[in-house]
Amino acid sequence: MADVTLTFSTDEIEMLVDALEVDLEGYAEAAKEARMNNNREDIVTFSEAATRIQVLLDKLREHIEE
Repeated sequence: MADVTLTFSTDEIEMLVDALEVDLEGYAEAAKEARMNNNREDIVTFSEAATRIQVLLDKLREHIEE
């Protein structure tokens, strides 16, 4: 995977964080439902997506002024 360099304003990063938080909630909920239905394949897929989003969120939050 190639590295890509992009430039964002703080406001743009905050917008991305907000959108990813909603996305993360959706994947976490989907993983929860998959667990209730004992659907192992979906559990793995949705849990992996949630983890990858969380990692990205952590990287982006480092650039937001508190």
